[in-house]
Amino acid sequence: MDAFRLIYERYYQDVLRFALFLTGDRVRAGDLAADTFVRAWMARDHIRQETVKAYLLTITRNLHRDQFRASRRFVELGDTIEDRAPGVEVQIEHRSTLQEVRARLRRVASADRRALMLYVFKEMSYAEVSATLGISVGATKSRIRRAREALAGPLVVARPEEQR
Repeated sequence: MDAFRLIYERYYQDVLRFALFLTGDRVRAGDLAADTFVRAWMARDHIRQETVKAYLLTITRNLHRDQFRASRRFVELGDTIEDRAPGVEVQIEHRSTLQEVRARLRRVASADRRALMLYVFKEMSYAEVSATLGISVGATKSRIRRAREALAGPLVVARPEEQR
């Protein structure tokens, strides 16, 4: 009993880390680590000291694989499968729109663009943008307004054959 307790104390963290790597979920990893040591306890007379860690990690991997196989659900496929992905035309249009937005962003003054990016994509407040850029809140609001005005207006989407 004491020998197995020493094995548990020495290798539990390694088994738990490996289980977390396999499952990506702390709760499932804890359960998997516990199951590993239950299996090892049942076979404790057959454990060789020089390969304890490898033995425990192998049990962990096999238990995870067994659980994964048992959890897979098979869905009966009908004769028709609806493809919900946008069609090629829509994808081309989206790509063209994205290219136009990028081109417009490149035309915005860099200081204005940076303020807008911090405000929109980093979801910073005016005060946070001001502190980051080292400018006043009023200057931040002006830069963001100018950037928005530069980006405003209808997009001119080029047709795919015009992009060549």
